[in-house]
Amino acid sequence: NADNPEKVKANISEVALDYLSCGIDPEKTNLLVQSYVSELTELTFYYSNLVTVSRLQRNPTVKSEIQMRGFHSSIPVGFFTYPISQAADITAFKATTVPVGEDQLPMLEQAREIVRSFNSTYDEVLVEPKALLPENQVCSRLPGTDGKAKMSKSLGNCIYLSDEPEDIRKKVMSMYTDPNHIRIEDPGSLEGNTVFTYLDAFCRDDMFEEHLPEYSNLDELKAHYERGGLGDVKVKKFLYQVLMEELSPIQKRRKEWEKDVPAVMEILHQGSIAAREIAANTLSEVKRAMRIEYWSA
Repeated sequence: NADNPEKVKANISEVALDYLSCGIDPEKTNLLVQSYVSELTELTFYYSNLVTVSRLQRNPTVKSEIQMRGFHSSIPVGFFTYPISQAADITAFKATTVPVGEDQLPMLEQAREIVRSFNSTYDEVLVEPKALLPENQVCSRLPGTDGKAKMSKSLGNCIYLSDEPEDIRKKVMSMYTDPNHIRIEDPGSLEGNTVFTYLDAFCRDDMFEEHLPEYSNLDELKAHYERGGLGDVKVKKFLYQVLMEELSPIQKRRKEWEKDVPAVMEILHQGSIAAREIAANTLSEVKRAMRIEYWSA
């Protein structure tokens, strides 16, 4: 959004609304606006001297994003160095554990490398974080609704927490399935079938009793689909009901927060102030370790 920065402001409040509606408690968690914490930029600059261009080029997540966005030879420097910026985001707050999806593991490993390099070059200041992956591994890498790559706003293959139920229904009904499953009686394949991937992520056995009582669990549904006699429409309708059962309470909370967006922005403001104080302390430690803190604050 370098050429359209006003989008960033709108996105900030939208992301904050998502976080709050999903249950993140601002009394326990500092929600912050990254650009407000200028110390992160300075840390990024120092860390950039610990990472080679070739190492960034080998980062699988960076390579995938470059291909997906079609940057090719015209890669913005800010995008290319994003793993270093992310390392600053993590280490500034001495994070010990970082919740990530599978696709972000290479980014976290890059941060861990930066920590090790800094601590061995200077002093043991930075904390080397560990990854926290979802217990349900399917949730580590959800594909987009079109079955391609991962969910991405730029690709338009996402289901948003702010989507109206009818919009979610339309997205589910247009989801990618088995292209060879043309007739109901045809055997269907689960491999690469986005609908079943989402069911693996969100379906619980107790949902069948209310929404699809002829089955006891997801394994039975899968077996029927694979042997034939089960249409995609029926499975998609069930997935829609599964998603709405999960999303409805979140969306209800979101609508309540939407009534007072200024209050949401104030939560971000206060969280950013608190975060900046923490980041400033880390930055001071980093500069002392590097022997470049010339005056005491």
